[in-house]
Amino acid sequence: MEVTTIISFYGLLALVGIVILAWFAIMALAAFFADSIAVGFAGIRARLTPFALTAAWAVALLASAGSLYFSEAANYIPCTLCWYQRIAMYPLVLILGIAIFRRDIDVRIYAIPMAAVGAVISTYHWIIERFPELDYGACQAGVPCTQKWFEEFGFITLPFLALIAFLLIIAFLLIPALRPSADDDEADDAWDELEEPEPDDD
Repeated sequence: MEVTTIISFYGLLALVGIVILAWFAIMALAAFFADSIAVGFAGIRARLTPFALTAAWAVALLASAGSLYFSEAANYIPCTLCWYQRIAMYPLVLILGIAIFRRDIDVRIYAIPMAAVGAVISTYHWIIERFPELDYGACQAGVPCTQKWFEEFGFITLPFLALIAFLLIIAFLLIPALRPSADDDEADDAWDELEEPEPDDD
């Protein structure tokens, strides 16, 4: 498969991710000012809770697979900041995968900080790509961190893809952060389904 096709695919995924993040941000902001929206938003979050871990894991898996493809197949040599982002992303595939198996929603306690660190590094990396004069020697040897291997839609580069992935992981892991009110029976059932332990075959 052509590298340009993969780039376009991940570029489209990034656009979808931006839409999802914008929706979450708008709903959270609206819920802060309107109680009726807050109740509805809490219900939506509760209904999405059973899928939150899987969604976060899928994002981490896609991001890691893309990272490996670009370096191993497309021969885009990772810079120092790229490696730092990999250090933050790759373990999340295993950590979130185990959390899905264990149905452990508390994984967010340590997964969110990892994703947040990765997001900060990605943000800085994307900024110095656009404004090289702001690079204070993050990459003093090897491939410069200001190197743009591609730029889809005029702004989507490798660190931007990583940034969207980290932010999506954080957003998905924050979905189960609040338990719904007692009068929302359907939403409450969604929580109970997630929290119910796996049956013991013994």
